[in-house]
Amino acid sequence: MDSSAARDRDAEGRARNARPRDGLGRPLPYGAEGVARQPEGVTRSPEETVREAQRLLGAGMPFHAHEVFEDAWKSGPAQEEPLWRGLAQLAVGLTHAARGNAKGARSLLERGTGSLARYGAGPGAGAHGLDLDGLAAWAHELAGRLPGPVDAATDAPRLTR
Repeated sequence: MDSSAARDRDAEGRARNARPRDGLGRPLPYGAEGVARQPEGVTRSPEETVREAQRLLGAGMPFHAHEVFEDAWKSGPAQEEPLWRGLAQLAVGLTHAARGNAKGARSLLERGTGSLARYGAGPGAGAHGLDLDGLAAWAHELAGRLPGPVDAATDAPRLTR
């Protein structure tokens, strides 16, 4: 039997896993009640992106916040890609930390702060009110506490000054 025939697909025919997910993005069994996913491909202003991502982080949903940042890096100007990619990496780092994956968390937190540093050093880099130094300090502090218990909501960063 062709295993691709049984794959979940979106309206454009791309493979998509339709399994429900929990608040940290972990797949649940088919039929389980999960957390609604973020719609993909939404174009938001930088301010809307920050506001929505902060709401999701505060709700303990960093995996969902990463999807908001991912939309921004894919739809925004090329010079802002390191900013949005770095923020997405920090959100995934928090996701891994809350899931108990210290190694993955440290790796993503490091990559995220590296992306933000590259962006911050770029010519004419506007940070949309984001506290890049504060986010780097948060990521360093979180990585230093691992392995250890992490609560996605209470340990989420504040994005703005």
